[in-house]
Amino acid sequence: MLLVEKPLDGVAVVTLNRPEAMNALSKALRAALQQAILELEADPEVKVIVLTGAGERAFTAGLDLKELSSDPLGMGAANATDPSENPARAVLACSKPIIGAINGVAITGGFEVALACDVLICSTNARFADTHARVGITPGWGLSQKLSRCIGPYRAKELSLTGNFLDAAKAYEWGLVNRVVAPDELMPAALQLAAQMADIEADMLVTYKAMIDDGYALTMGQGLDLEHERSVVHNRAVTPEMVAARRAAVQARGRNQ
Repeated sequence: MLLVEKPLDGVAVVTLNRPEAMNALSKALRAALQQAILELEADPEVKVIVLTGAGERAFTAGLDLKELSSDPLGMGAANATDPSENPARAVLACSKPIIGAINGVAITGGFEVALACDVLICSTNARFADTHARVGITPGWGLSQKLSRCIGPYRAKELSLTGNFLDAAKAYEWGLVNRVVAPDELMPAALQLAAQMADIEADMLVTYKAMIDDGYALTMGQGLDLEHERSVVHNRAVTPEMVAARRAAVQARGRNQ
């Protein structure tokens, strides 16, 4: 139900592999996803993770409603804080960059998992929907707070209070996703971006990602203070020789692009 591959140096691809169930997040799949992320987090050979779904229909349709309907305790997953039950938290807890390659629909809990990624690339088949209100439950994996911070409160309310779908083109126009590509170009585009990130030193990726994420949760003034504090500590260890070597690499890369 979950595939893990390493197609490029420094890059791992995690695929939700229940296409017959629209990659719905069953209890077993949620636990498997968290375990895979923990293992990739600890793997020194992996710098960047790409998360996608099998097939072209769905990234993930969210919680497995068929499973929930037969489990009297199943609704607890909607408000779970343990990353083995809450896949959005499993993604957010990863210190390494995670690129969401959104191949199809990302619905409700699936939308929340997509929002937990660091970068989103989607195919023209991708669509997003928040059906929490239509199902009669409130989100517990972050959607009510993160979506408004991505696209603004007015657009977030339009989506969440109607349950309407947002297509790939409109998602790009609203700033929800980084880019939209043809279905057969999705994984090549995601892997190319992942390889570009993996060209950065691992500790720098982790440090810079954390600086952005932690600062975004603060006011501007607090964020600037956080940047200063962490920058002083980090840059103190950078020598002129290190800067010279990296400068040469940056110049070489610029000439080749």
